[in-house]
Amino acid sequence: MSDVRQHADDIHDQFSDHIDVSVDDVEERLTTLVDEYKVPIDEARRSVTNHYLEEAGLEREDISQGGSEEVNVEDVDEPEQWIDLTAKVIELWDPRSDSVAQVGLLGDPTGTIKFTKWAKSDLPSLEEGAVYDLRNVVTDEYQGRYSVKLNSTTVIEELDEDLEVGDDTSEIEGALVDMQSGSGLIKRCPKEDCTRVLQNGRCNEHGEVEGEFDLRIKAVVDDGIDAHEVIFDKEATEDLTGLSLEEAKDMAMDALDTTIVADEIAADIVGTYYRIEGPTFGRYVLADDVEELDGPADAEQLLIRARSM
Repeated sequence: MSDVRQHADDIHDQFSDHIDVSVDDVEERLTTLVDEYKVPIDEARRSVTNHYLEEAGLEREDISQGGSEEVNVEDVDEPEQWIDLTAKVIELWDPRSDSVAQVGLLGDPTGTIKFTKWAKSDLPSLEEGAVYDLRNVVTDEYQGRYSVKLNSTTVIEELDEDLEVGDDTSEIEGALVDMQSGSGLIKRCPKEDCTRVLQNGRCNEHGEVEGEFDLRIKAVVDDGIDAHEVIFDKEATEDLTGLSLEEAKDMAMDALDTTIVADEIAADIVGTYYRIEGPTFGRYVLADDVEELDGPADAEQLLIRARSM
């Protein structure tokens, strides 16, 4: 069976209970995107799935997924993955939207992760301090922070046991040797609960949208032994650079080019030594506490080393 046909089968299985669609129809849509428009198969699958969601009047959380895999919190490093977790509810917060029933923090021996439970999912309430087997939850990402969403297909089973929760805080000291693409002034999808970074004005989930500006840094910090990927969100970027989001927007407007923001930031921070502390999510350290250090920063040598990574 071809790769496209397998994806078509998977999509057909998701929608067969909701609309009248054949596997051949699904495969034809996928083939057109992949062969004629040279769209990567993962993006083509999202596009076709979104088409059928709209046709059926459904949300993504309304369709069955299947094939979810049992993972630890530390293994969550990619959005839109369907997984199973065994975790303890560490803390519950007040939801900011009527569409959210519960939001809080889950933890297992490998770390912690935010969760959101949708109001329309009609799932039982989670209690602080309780341990649950959560099957068929979907991962999400915002500014390097991964989270999980509980939806109408999620199965919740409370376990009569306790679970030790690990500390996922990291502290690194080293030279900031590179600033990766996707840094500086970016645009995110404005749709509720999405916030994905737009690529050429497109959201992988919602297609072409009018994005909202945001500011971030995706950096590589070398401690002399390992290279660590570090994400600075808007607040951390503003604190580090002294450049506000509004100032960055004005700078880009004056230059008619958003890349000038990243160039200006890189000129200020690449080659500088920092102590950075924050939680680890997947392969990223999220900069919560940053201190500039005195160090033998030879910017030219650091750039040479960065380019060799």
